Amino acid sequence: MATFPFQIKATEGAARTGTLTTPRGEIRTPAFMPVGTAGTVKALYMDQVKSAGADIILGNTYHLMLRPGAERVKRLGGLHAFSGWKGPMLTDSGGFQVWSLAQLRKMDADGVTFQSHIDGSTHRLTPARSIEIQADLLGADISMQLDECTNFPCTHKEAERSLTLSLDWGQRSLDAFGDRDSQTLFGIIQGSNFADLREQSAKGVVAQGFGGIALGGLAVGEGHEQMCATIDMTVPHLPGHLPRYVMGVGKPIDLVESVARGIDMFDCVLPTRSGRHGQAWTWAGPVNVKNAQFAEDLSPLDEGVDCPASRDYSRAYYHHLFKAGEYLGPMLLSWHNTAFFQSLMAEIRLSILEGRFEALRSELAVRWAGTKSSPKAEPEA
Repeated sequence: MATFPFQIKATEGAARTGTLTTPRGEIRTPAFMPVGTAGTVKALYMDQVKSAGADIILGNTYHLMLRPGAERVKRLGGLHAFSGWKGPMLTDSGGFQVWSLAQLRKMDADGVTFQSHIDGSTHRLTPARSIEIQADLLGADISMQLDECTNFPCTHKEAERSLTLSLDWGQRSLDAFGDRDSQTLFGIIQGSNFADLREQSAKGVVAQGFGGIALGGLAVGEGHEQMCATIDMTVPHLPGHLPRYVMGVGKPIDLVESVARGIDMFDCVLPTRSGRHGQAWTWAGPVNVKNAQFAEDLSPLDEGVDCPASRDYSRAYYHHLFKAGEYLGPMLLSWHNTAFFQSLMAEIRLSILEGRFEALRSELAVRWAGTKSSPKAEPEA
């Protein structure tokens, strides 16, 4: 298995910036990955995603295996060719979506059997099948081991059982992945909010020899403060030479605080989901363009973001588009939000290089006070 070169260029405290080099291009870290659930970052062209500053996007195993089918994607040239995204791509294992379908699944030691939310058909996902879909059929540059996303809250015993299963599935995922020259596989740490279990899981995953390490079981309703505490209890047990990825996170303040704790990679549906519902994320904080106060506001969404959707359309126009039910509203707002998240990551990277990350962190904490509570994550539909 290839371990992609990961160069740390600068640090400030635990925060770090660097470059993860893949055969399809460089990923500047810290990196935010737009979520391309069903082969598309919702409401955006791929060239918009790229021009917004994204180096890598995420594809969704669960949704693509159901529709149009992973084998069909393979016949059509793989997910890169099928979707038109030429850069690096990470795929999730399908485990989170299956976890979220609690009423439609049955777990056992070897995998999970579940019913499609689309047509009720029965499917089976095992560590080997997940790897086959991600690496062989979709053609991901970075695949994720199959794991069980631990419920929150849960008991210590439940969390221990879950992490033990995930460690077993991690080894099975590695065995199925085998030796590859141009693809890599990340392992996933579980353990809920128990420090001893996070340490146990982290040490186990690191020992298995993955190309990167993800922190799972977050963005599942635990809230901002508990998320930060869980990262704090996990990162000390991780090696410095591998990229660290917090899955499903999150709001801008979540990203800043996670970077401060040594995290390198993120993904979340929030930019496009918010965009479809009229919420803009800006340097000044979130803005609901449907509010009446913007009906005659000629100011742009955010002049500090280098994107046409951010600077070239007034808040009044956005207000009109959403009130009129025009498709262009969600399209433009999703574009803006995607660009804002990439602008945020670029500023974070630069601030670490220039030794002013802590100053930026403090400034944004004041600006964004009151935006910390993260709702329970849901898979993009």
